[in-house]
Parts: sequence; C-alpha cells; structure tokens
Amino acid sequence: MVITLDDALKNIEEFHGHIGPYAVIGYRMGKIANEKLGKNPFGKKAHVWTGKKPPMSCIIDGIQMSSGCTLGKGNLKVVSGNIPKVRFSNNDGKQVEILLRKSIKNEIDTTVTEQNIISYSEKLYQKPDIELFEIF
Repeated sequence: MVITLDDALKNIEEFHGHIGPYAVIGYRMGKIANEKLGKNPFGKKAHVWTGKKPPMSCIIDGIQMSSGCTLGKGNLKVVSGNIPKVRFSNNDGKQVEILLRKSIKNEIDTTVTEQNIISYSEKLYQKPDIELFEIF
C-alpha cells in the first residue's frame, strides 16, 4: 500500500496532535529504518538522542509511528543530548544511524512560525532523504 502525502500528514497529525517539522523528520527517519532493516516492529530497536524536551523531542513520535519502535514495547530509548539523531539496529546486528543535517535543523529553528508550520512541514516531507539527512 502506498501512503500519499495527505495520508501521511493526516496520520502524523492524529498520532502527534499536530503537524510539525520535527514529527515529520522522525516519521521520515523511521521510514528509512524500515527500508534498511525491515518493517518488523519487534525486529529492531532505536536509540534517539533528542532528549525529552519539545520541539526536538517531537522526532520521537514520528519515529514511533513509522518504525514501530515504541517506548511501550521497550525497543525505543531516548538519550539526553538535544541532537536530532537516531540509531536503529535489528536482531541481525545491522545498524543505520540517521542525523538531521545541520542546515535543515537551522532552517526549521529559524524559519518555522505558527503561520507556516503546516506548509513548511508538507514541503519538508517531500524532500529527498539525501537533502534532509546524513545516513551512516
């Protein structure tokens, strides 16, 4: 099943409570993990360096939603650091680390307002992975 932009943003809004850039970033990070490590939510785990303070911690909700790694399952751990980074690993020992590019983080932190948060998040969702992330 192909998820359209409208469906993805609607799902993010329903899960997170609103559409915002960091929730979208987390959602995209989880999609990358699924592509690289498989979709089984019990077959992988995530370590997230955002800390627990919004707005950057909104990445956590996006990751939970798309990857299936959740706090409730115990396969998602939030680490202090205030860094937009996640490391996923699977049961086979494979890993992928995803870091939001500094230029995108700076853009989010200096450009997003209440007036443009939805349109900015829509545009962010549509950007290629290579423009958003450093992937290791």
